[in-house]
Amino acid sequence: MQNLFKFEKLNFLTAGMPLITGKGGYGKAFDILEEMNLDGMELEFVHGVRMSDDTRVLVNKMREDKKLILTAHAPFYVNLNAREAEKVDASVARIFETAVAGRDTGAFSITFHAAFYLGQEKDVVFNQVKTQIKRIIDLMEQESFKIWIRPETTGKATQWGDLEEIVNLSKEFEGFVLPCVDFSHLHARTGGEYNTYDEFSSILDTIGNKIGKYALENFHGHLAGIEYTAKGERQHLNLKESDMNYVDLLKALKAFEVKGALVCESPNIEGDAKLLKETYLSL
Repeated sequence: MQNLFKFEKLNFLTAGMPLITGKGGYGKAFDILEEMNLDGMELEFVHGVRMSDDTRVLVNKMREDKKLILTAHAPFYVNLNAREAEKVDASVARIFETAVAGRDTGAFSITFHAAFYLGQEKDVVFNQVKTQIKRIIDLMEQESFKIWIRPETTGKATQWGDLEEIVNLSKEFEGFVLPCVDFSHLHARTGGEYNTYDEFSSILDTIGNKIGKYALENFHGHLAGIEYTAKGERQHLNLKESDMNYVDLLKALKAFEVKGALVCESPNIEGDAKLLKETYLSL
């Protein structure tokens, strides 16, 4: 397993099952994605990695049959820099459990919000995150599997995970760690920066130059409209209800020949995912 994915294009995914799935399961959700000409979904393990063995087999088969792309998001209860050792251990376990679920379902990549600074210096937190990521990779190697491990760029200055930190962590673990670039988070974290074609290009240029072209050919990103304050992210919005300059972002992604997955996290996930894909194809 892994890293055997070779992407021919940029794929557009929903963050979780499309809303119109209702109480239906993965089968209905995948049918809806197919009908809407979307490319897959991010499995959202919000409160815990709860997926039976039978469901994992079913999801993997449906993914293969429909040729869909899957990623996975670890539970939100993660802080690799927690003061309590038991909370750090639980965070490592949740990320590893997500990696196992990703392996079992054929996802190419998993992501998570890695840590909070808790008033500590950035280099101290970086080293703590690095130590815990090494633990996760060691667990994966014990079970002889690989899947991309991706700390996500975060939306508040209190959270570890600006672009530089995640790029540097990726360089520490070549072949195992790559960024998950949440463009909306970077926009909110900086109080409105990262919202022009040149700024989007600078993000992609940094990744390509500092990590390597393969990071742009195996890309995993998030996008939504976003509301923010001087302190950063407040809530996700639909794209057209926000100031998120998604058209210029899509132009930059096309210009840099980015391939992989862009996951839509707007409240109207499938509507905005379709908007993104149709806009991208029209450029």
